[in-house]
Amino acid sequence: MSESTITIKGQTTLPKAVRQVLDLAPGDRLRYVILDDGQVRLMRARPVASLKGILRREGQRPIPTDEMEAAIAGGAQDG
Repeated sequence: MSESTITIKGQTTLPKAVRQVLDLAPGDRLRYVILDDGQVRLMRARPVASLKGILRREGQRPIPTDEMEAAIAGGAQDG
């Protein structure tokens, strides 16, 4: 288990093991998620641009925006 100390300014140094697991480098941003049970989850923040292609599936053709809009409109009318 890793530990660090909080300075008077509320700063800390992330232990090397934590930086390695999160693949952090100088300048990277962190996200803190406060859970209902009082725990905090620390994760590497990722720019939106890094999400490009995350839903792509091999052999699936790209769906044009007009087809998406038509499907959404059709679903809204059915409901």
